[in-house]
Amino acid sequence: MSGINIRDVQPQDNDALNRLVHVTLEEFGACGDGFAMADAELLDMYSNYQKKGKHYFVVELNGQVLGGAGIAPLDGEEDSGICELRKMYFFPELRSQGVGKTLIDQCIEKAKEMGYHSMYLETIHEMKTAQKLYRSRGFEYLHERMGNTGHHGCPVFMLKKL
Repeated sequence: MSGINIRDVQPQDNDALNRLVHVTLEEFGACGDGFAMADAELLDMYSNYQKKGKHYFVVELNGQVLGGAGIAPLDGEEDSGICELRKMYFFPELRSQGVGKTLIDQCIEKAKEMGYHSMYLETIHEMKTAQKLYRSRGFEYLHERMGNTGHHGCPVFMLKKL
């Protein structure tokens, strides 16, 4: 898809990313406490992802923010070498275009560069296409939750060794 640009998050992206997360989660019925839309970091994604061990990528199409994903130390296991794939969302016009593969691969490479040995994620059953993408990139299902993400509304847990 032409016109796609993947870049590091900037301060001016905060409002667009907050909207992206809220609209996407509402689409899938993942609203309220226990889901990413309740995370305080949504108010200032840029500042939150400037901290040690964190990174966030934004996907633009013709200058408009339509997707994103990031990595951060797994809450509750910050010194374990495990990062969490966080807030990987796309508006519908970017889905099934191959952008997700490119973005997740960039997150995996960045995690390796930062010294992580594993990447964890949580999602919901309704995000079947996302789970298919994660499996295609080497993520495997887990029976137990890891860390302390606060996302008790997300019952699907996956892990990839880097």
